[in-house]
Amino acid sequence: MRRTALMLWAMLVLAGCSPTMLLNALAPESVYHKAEGLAYGDDPRQRLDVYTPRHLSAPAPVVLFFYGGSWNSGERADYAFVGEALAARGLVVVIADYRLYPQVRYPAFLHDSAQALAWVVREVAAYQGDPQQLFVMGHSAGAYNAAMLALDPRLLAAVDLSPDVMRGWIGLAGPYDFLPIENPAVKPVFMHPDSPPDSQPINQVRAEAPPALLVAAAEDALVDPQRNTGGLARRLGEAGVRVETHYYTGVNHLTLVGALARPLRGLAPVLDDSVRFVLSDAGRHARTLP
Repeated sequence: MRRTALMLWAMLVLAGCSPTMLLNALAPESVYHKAEGLAYGDDPRQRLDVYTPRHLSAPAPVVLFFYGGSWNSGERADYAFVGEALAARGLVVVIADYRLYPQVRYPAFLHDSAQALAWVVREVAAYQGDPQQLFVMGHSAGAYNAAMLALDPRLLAAVDLSPDVMRGWIGLAGPYDFLPIENPAVKPVFMHPDSPPDSQPINQVRAEAPPALLVAAAEDALVDPQRNTGGLARRLGEAGVRVETHYYTGVNHLTLVGALARPLRGLAPVLDDSVRFVLSDAGRHARTLP
């Protein structure tokens, strides 16, 4: 199955197609209702989509997802396959855009992320989501956004919330400890060489932080998994925060999130581990996967 998934990914790339476009095309829309382009702020980039599973009999856990792209690229529409994957497992999914460089720099996109979370707390019940079972998830730069919401209480205080509104958070291949910045595309985003130390999630760890699921590609050439995922996991553990980690072989930085999609799930159990984390209330109790 893994070989088949890798061959499919290679065929998409060689065909010159956008992998996310084709992953979205292969994600059946029949499993969810979609509310599209909902505003959580005044800027055109401050929009989100909600994926509600069909035939829910009770309010469902909620996952707010932030995509990656070095804080200078990305569109929520590119990640419909993430909405489908999680909605098919019975979760209400919110995928949010946020302002990007050069329109903004750090920390403006984090304020957008906080505003999106505040919208979810206020409004998700209207889409059959349970705001008392709220999780934040992200990939790459989006995992950074999720981490900062979970770890830096100043961000949510600005929208009259605190990180304990989250039952947990999930980081896929996140950069959590990346000073000094080496990526030329990221340097201006964080005002290199004057990047503030408190911009790093690893420097924001506190004992009151919500539980975390941190996963990474074991051989990630873009974001060092040992320094970032491993380093943050150790710091969280030392602070007494519940943290679960997985390092997957057979995937890279990009195919890690691609493994959420139906054609690529044989690459790594990213979806199963993420859903299990949510349904077990971040490990607080056992729960069987649907």
